Amino acid sequence: MPTLLLLVPIAAEHKALLLERYHVIDAPDAASRAAAIAARAADIDFVLTNGSTGFTADEIDACPRLKLLAAQGAGYENLDLAAARARGLACCNGAGTNDDCVADHALALLLSSVRALPQQGAALRAGLWRDALPLRPNFGGRRLGIVGLGGIGRKIASRAAAFGMVIGYHNRRPRHDADGTTYFDSATALADWADDLVVATPGGAATRHIVDAGVLAALGPGGHLVNIARGSCVDTAALAEALAAGRIAGAALDVYEGEPQPPRELLGLDNVILTPHVAGWSPQAIRATVENFIANVDAWERGEPLRTPI
Repeated sequence: MPTLLLLVPIAAEHKALLLERYHVIDAPDAASRAAAIAARAADIDFVLTNGSTGFTADEIDACPRLKLLAAQGAGYENLDLAAARARGLACCNGAGTNDDCVADHALALLLSSVRALPQQGAALRAGLWRDALPLRPNFGGRRLGIVGLGGIGRKIASRAAAFGMVIGYHNRRPRHDADGTTYFDSATALADWADDLVVATPGGAATRHIVDAGVLAALGPGGHLVNIARGSCVDTAALAEALAAGRIAGAALDVYEGEPQPPRELLGLDNVILTPHVAGWSPQAIRATVENFIANVDAWERGEPLRTPI
């Protein structure tokens, strides 16, 4: 059996799929990862990680038998692809395996923020009834700006359109298959047009702080921000300042700068909804990512093209 270094925690029922095929070295935290590479690097054939956890050039160099490097989800910003390709390693990700789950979560966050569901629940528990609470808008006719109209962004758009929202987007370049949407050539222009903004772009240096103080100012005091992309895409300090000052109405975030630590600047604000980077996690999505990884390894072993190459 080949040996798999597993750097992401997964449930036993999904790990069982891997144990049928590989010797699995479980290393879901920094200490066990370092220990595994120190003791077992010479045995490792495959690595399954994710975009935020990554795999470094030094770690690649330490694994002489390594043949394939995989990211569990779509993101791969912290995988050293240059080092992997210099070694001739096969590289793949889990593109498409959790798109529906992430899109569902994005809409849940947006609904919760726009309709102020946590605040209304807290008010009810404090003895307030609806007449004492501000009216919250419904979705019909609101303009939703999506930063990054890739696979996940398109699924968010289709769900939002079903609620009657009008869709705009910003990408590096316009899409020719984005009928019914409006393209904007900058995140600031998109935010100026939009009532609400969802960040669904890949992470990495090119999108670091793509949502900054200027974009938040353009979104305006009635706007809501949702981030299900990467924490680095949003300037946390600027967001905290905008929320505290009422320059935007609310934010709902599943990802943060400095994960897994929660964003301290935001914890005391009652117009923020926070979830612990679970947008892409469901039993169906995790099983699909594991099956996709296995399919990629099988394709590589047969000398066929990978299913989801990077």
